[in-house]
Amino acid sequence: MAILDILRLPDPRLKEVSQEVERFDDELLAFIDDLEETRQAGPAAVGIAAPQVGRLQRIVIIDCSTTRKPVPNHGRLVLVNPEITEWDGFELGREGCLSVPDYTGNVIRAERIKMHAMTPEGESQEFEMVGYEARALQHEVDHLDGMLFIDRLVSRRTDLFQRKVYQKGGKKRK
Repeated sequence: MAILDILRLPDPRLKEVSQEVERFDDELLAFIDDLEETRQAGPAAVGIAAPQVGRLQRIVIIDCSTTRKPVPNHGRLVLVNPEITEWDGFELGREGCLSVPDYTGNVIRAERIKMHAMTPEGESQEFEMVGYEARALQHEVDHLDGMLFIDRLVSRRTDLFQRKVYQKGGKKRK
């Protein structure tokens, strides 16, 4: 396994639309292992999408189980070709991103979603998500469509904030 380099804004690859995964094989599983290791190495990373490491395929990993808002959630999910099929309600919330490390912002997202995805082995799966987990999944799916959370800000003047310095592993990081 390897920690992959995270693309950062203004890298133009972050604005490209990702292609569906068609081959479910050992190479895909190895990439997913690397993507997960990269997510875990990121400071406070709840999710990661393949385009953030330069692979333009529809693959995301989210895990809301260790956050301050863990309930309800489905634990660690590896989602291939995820598609949001229904959404309901709206909620404003603060988001950050590994690809925009110096800022956070207020973004409006659906409160509840239903989604369909494949497992890394190619099996179909369905989920209903609410709250923070629904927000995290919507954020990662945006990456697959070439969007960043800053593209969804109502106003960069009032909804974009300099990220605070936080601790990970005893070291101050920014």
